[in-house]
Amino acid sequence: MKTKFGILLSGILFSVSAWGMERTFGSPDGKMVVTVSDGQGSPVYTVSYNNEVFIQESPLGLKTNIGDYTQGMTMKSGQSDVKLIKEHYELSNIKQSKVDYLANEAVCVFEKEGKAIYEVIFRVSNRDVAFKYRMYPQRETRSCIVFSEATGFQLPQGTTTFLCPQVKPMGGFARTYPSYETPYSVDEAMGKNGWGEGYTFPCLFKNNEKGWILISETGVSSAYCASRLLGHESGLYTIGYPQPGENNGNGTNSAGISLPGETPWRTITIGETLAPIVETTVPFDLVKPLYEPSQKYQYGRGSWSWIIGMDGNTVYDVQKKYIDFSAAMGYESILVDALWDTQIGRDKIKELAEYGAKKGVALYLWYNSNGYWNDAPQGPRGIMSNTIERRKEMKWMQSIGIRGIKVDFFGGDKQTTMELYENILADANDYGILCIFHGCTLPRGWERMYPNYASSEAVLASENLHFSQGSCDHEAYNATIHPFVRNTVGSMDFGGSALNKYYNYKNEARGSKRRTSDVFALATAILFQSPVQHFALAPNNLEDAPSWAIDFMKKVPTLWDEVKYIDGYPGKYVVLARRQGDKWYVVGINAQKETLKLKVKLPMLPAGETVQYYSDDKDLNGSLKPLKINKKQEVTLNIPCNGGMVIVK
Repeated sequence: MKTKFGILLSGILFSVSAWGMERTFGSPDGKMVVTVSDGQGSPVYTVSYNNEVFIQESPLGLKTNIGDYTQGMTMKSGQSDVKLIKEHYELSNIKQSKVDYLANEAVCVFEKEGKAIYEVIFRVSNRDVAFKYRMYPQRETRSCIVFSEATGFQLPQGTTTFLCPQVKPMGGFARTYPSYETPYSVDEAMGKNGWGEGYTFPCLFKNNEKGWILISETGVSSAYCASRLLGHESGLYTIGYPQPGENNGNGTNSAGISLPGETPWRTITIGETLAPIVETTVPFDLVKPLYEPSQKYQYGRGSWSWIIGMDGNTVYDVQKKYIDFSAAMGYESILVDALWDTQIGRDKIKELAEYGAKKGVALYLWYNSNGYWNDAPQGPRGIMSNTIERRKEMKWMQSIGIRGIKVDFFGGDKQTTMELYENILADANDYGILCIFHGCTLPRGWERMYPNYASSEAVLASENLHFSQGSCDHEAYNATIHPFVRNTVGSMDFGGSALNKYYNYKNEARGSKRRTSDVFALATAILFQSPVQHFALAPNNLEDAPSWAIDFMKKVPTLWDEVKYIDGYPGKYVVLARRQGDKWYVVGINAQKETLKLKVKLPMLPAGETVQYYSDDKDLNGSLKPLKINKKQEVTLNIPCNGGMVIVK
């Protein structure tokens, strides 16, 4: 039987029980409560919200080359007060441009054999819990290898999962796995481990009818490896480090730190609805910029030929047409994809850059990340993996006015790969170049950490719509998942919003056929957040797409001041709103077989105001009509399967 007594010291409840020392602290509004204990020598914590348990007793601790710090641990009593963290920051390239961060911070010190080993630093806001370890030096030891973590998340019985399985390394196209490009499973029971290798972050869970839990991490840099979640039969999920076979087996899958040293933050977002999940800014709240921007970076919209025309159209004449197309759309850039080095050449790229500059259209260039970790033949190769060649190339890019790069085919999540990302970003900043990553890991707070970071793929993105009719058939299903999972924690370079009926350069009745409506395409341009968007539009859309669709896409923003969850369920439907300045965009899509009939309250739209309303009929024929907002600020939506709706104030 567990017995305890406790006293309140400086706003923290300390308790002594048969399980050892306990400490309880909460969020500023008091609804989120964390309890930390040294257990029976093995540290644990719990999280509750509104008196409901969302994370049951879950393990903490590290195994290192200087000691096993998962057991035989005691928590030091009488520790410092809870500290209020209050910060305002502004960041134009995330879901909310101005953020007021408020959280309570508590530091729990754990000892072994009378020596302080590490702190577990907790931050508790009104919707998020985050924690990280800070290891102390041990006598003369000033460096440490962390082999593994006990860190876990024990979810209540009956919790269902919305997860993306991790793949084994060195598989897939040209041995480029893992690349965070596997399909999600939704509403599945706990007790599985994906395809045997766990799950990629972020991970979404539904705590019965009590609410939702999003688990992820942030603050991963060259100072640590990235991690994943490993599933266990009991409903416990634990932190897993990279697989040994990643990066072609080269490099350690452990983490190396100097002492004192810190791990990344593990984050838990909790809500009774999906609103806190969609609206959280926790990946950015917990990190700081690692360097100053070398210039003011320009984001925006663009086009790219590859998604419709594939490799064969990465040629001078086609790219020139796409510059003309971007200029006609009022877009700021084009993306010149793989093989430009051999099919266009550097001299002609310079000509394209000069031609684009006259029309106000800048270039992004694709690069292969390859060193020893992939067999991808596409060039340019052998540049981004080498510091000397990379900086020479970036100096050349700067000289001809290249705006950014898209680097593809990374090798995994090991610390050495995190160092490569960071080195590319830091070098690119020296030359005023924005960075987009594909075939890559999840961004973990990078929008704030690296001022010239733009976006990452890390999702089963638009290229699969070209490659597979099955992907087209399931486009709506997948699109209703991303706003609740992948896109909640970082910018997502999806490259979608196609208006072609078929994924080929002439829009002929062959190859993959788009199943979703034109209004759906407009809606996903808003649903999918990324400060740089290269849309899957084509020059022929100026003639063959509805004028209302093209007019909308000419004006669509990529930078947002606010996001609001309205309604939805992963894999079924989603309705959310984004604001730029005083202009609101309310969008929705439906993946269910039946037409979605939904009445929603939209307090951001003034009663009596007439708004633009894009909607689909039952046959997915779209139209634009005026809509007057009633006194209750309610709108009745009818969205057919594979259809969408957009309201613009």
